Amino acid sequence: MEAVNEKVAYDNPLLSLRVFQPLRVTSGFTNWHYHKQLELLLILDGHLDVYVDESSFHLTAGDVVLIGASELHRDRSSNLLDYIVLQFDLEQFFDQSTIPYMRHFSETQMPLSKANYIFEENVEVKQQAASCIRQILNEVTLKETGYELAVSILVKQILLLLLRNDSRKVLIEQENFDRLRLKPVLDYVENHLTDRIQVEEVCKIANMSYYYFVKYFKKTIGLSFTEYVNYRKVKWAERILLTKDLSISEVGERIGMPNMAHFYKMFKKYNDCSPKQFQRKMLVWNRQ
Repeated sequence: MEAVNEKVAYDNPLLSLRVFQPLRVTSGFTNWHYHKQLELLLILDGHLDVYVDESSFHLTAGDVVLIGASELHRDRSSNLLDYIVLQFDLEQFFDQSTIPYMRHFSETQMPLSKANYIFEENVEVKQQAASCIRQILNEVTLKETGYELAVSILVKQILLLLLRNDSRKVLIEQENFDRLRLKPVLDYVENHLTDRIQVEEVCKIANMSYYYFVKYFKKTIGLSFTEYVNYRKVKWAERILLTKDLSISEVGERIGMPNMAHFYKMFKKYNDCSPKQFQRKMLVWNRQ
């Protein structure tokens, strides 16, 4: 059977996250599937066998498992299973100050599922991660004022747990990584989101040749410079769409993407919808 590319519907479009607590009362396998979001499973009661590519994990109550972005996986439950599923788009939880750490989770060298040894060998870390997952579910369920902030902090707490307890260095190491060297470039991008940012200009700021800068930026940040600029521009466009009474073309002009075809393409890449659809979804969401 062909693997399914699962589309994850977010609870809140601005959070790029879905968390829910299903109850399975029948045993059997799910189909092989994958999605661009990271996934964490927390078993509350019962047993679950999770298969990720060629690896397998036998989970019981209290266990946590991590599945990386686009990793092929399926699972098998037996009898009653109560668990929490947390899925989120990693890129959406990094900002200017933290995006250099995204390279640790880029999976260019090793799939993230290899980091599950951290939960298997460190009970305290597993318990802390489980607590974060429970709190995220609680925050999204209650939706108290500022719950988006709480959820963002808790997601980052899980990522921090993984980074600081990766004794085997499965996640990409930070050796010879000089974030300060790129700080003027990142600051320049933030201050010129309304402009057409030229790579040649930031090469001068970084005091690097074009070819060295392109390779260095990609290795350091985990995104190409063009991808990073487009990502930051789209984030800025989202804010304008929700706070300013401007047409879509005016928003495109404001973020330095006057070509509407290009603006729509970039916006859809990060939001799975057009700017207008994003506006409508958020309007509906805010009325709930």
